[in-house]
Amino acid sequence: MTATRIRLIAPSGYAADPAAMARGVARLRAAGCAVEGLEVLERTQLRFAGSDAERAQDINALAERDALPDIALVTRGGYGAARLLEHLRYDALRERLAGAPPALVGHSDFTALQLALYARSGLPSFGGPLLADLGAEPRDEGTWSHFWRTLRSPASGADWRCAADVELDTEGPLWGGNLAVLCSLLGTPYFPRIDGGILFVEDVGEPPYRIERLLYQLHLSGVLGRQRALLLGRYSDCRPGPRDNGYALDAAFAQLRAVAGIPVVDGLPHGHGPGQLTLPFGAPARLRVGGGAARLDFSGYPHLPAAPAENP
Repeated sequence: MTATRIRLIAPSGYAADPAAMARGVARLRAAGCAVEGLEVLERTQLRFAGSDAERAQDINALAERDALPDIALVTRGGYGAARLLEHLRYDALRERLAGAPPALVGHSDFTALQLALYARSGLPSFGGPLLADLGAEPRDEGTWSHFWRTLRSPASGADWRCAADVELDTEGPLWGGNLAVLCSLLGTPYFPRIDGGILFVEDVGEPPYRIERLLYQLHLSGVLGRQRALLLGRYSDCRPGPRDNGYALDAAFAQLRAVAGIPVVDGLPHGHGPGQLTLPFGAPARLRVGGGAARLDFSGYPHLPAAPAENP
């Protein structure tokens, strides 16, 4: 079997932790992958991984390549993807990638590109680990195994414990990502209209009142009301401030449940930090919740050929 070809793309921040990037590349190579595009790890312009033109070309080049990679893997998040949205060749990307797109994988700031590519080109992608995450020390085995299990299978899923007091069995397109980035594109041509979906959101470093404000933005805009369910992922380092007077994330989420009008399910093991899932943006999904447990299954997304048993 030919090696899995992975092309690195850097649409946001520069490689602030070169050691993690090097470990990620080494682990992918040890798994039998051919890793291309290493030059993006050397690019730096202010806080970004190169100029806007260079970073946009990482994406646009996918429409120009004779041989597409199997996986286009984002190096890290940060900020910068929003600056690229007006410069992407959506029609060319749709024409070149229709039918057999590479697996575009990343999360955090990459959410902006996932939304825009889906809205303007109909292209699927994956909310999953960054190269920096795959190079974390120690390696997170759950993140690694779910990444390969999802990308190499026509169907995958996840189960977890939750506190949601609901009984639910529903289906719809799976979509979402970083909450702040997702809300930043509301009202723009780069925010897709998805009705009857299963929306997942996560965030990092935002105090609880900002999390609630962002969730209210989804509620008041009508986005939440058009979904089958909302999945709450990991909210890392989202701590109250000195003036919050006992108000914390649990209060914010309780308020959301009171106004959302749809089931809100907590505990999705996805977000910043260890223990990440690989979730196919736009894929058909089924969510079942009951008895303090949740199960999410998804299928019908582009996937790689199955690997031999000894490979990931």
